[in-house]
Amino acid sequence: MGRIIAIDYGKKRVGLAVTDPMQIIANGLTTVLSHELFPFLKNYFQQEEVDLIVVGLPKQLNNQPSESMKYIEPVLRGLKNKFPDKPVELVDERFTSVLAHQAMRMGGLKKKDRQNKALVDEISATIILQSYLESLKFQR
Repeated sequence: MGRIIAIDYGKKRVGLAVTDPMQIIANGLTTVLSHELFPFLKNYFQQEEVDLIVVGLPKQLNNQPSESMKYIEPVLRGLKNKFPDKPVELVDERFTSVLAHQAMRMGGLKKKDRQNKALVDEISATIILQSYLESLKFQR
């Protein structure tokens, strides 16, 4: 069984999270610059077995796609073209940044650390991945 990797895509940075090989626990992996995403993934896939890519789907409160969708669509096409053997699932990413900030606050991080946008993106990717894992429990 391979890992599941999650992507929280932003115009500047991409937060990444990954499961353990048994696909039980979501952990933050790293944050990369947006233009480095595909080279990073190519390298990661050469080192680790990955079964699935989960991408955060930006939606508005009314359930309609958000403005950010125009940045996500080329990434989705790129994933399907560059990694055709890796299925891609979309997961609603509403409120992940808010939840990431809450987790950081509750975890006792200092204000300066909570302002680290790269860390927020990585935690957001972890929340997206954990949300996906939780949804699997209800499908069984």
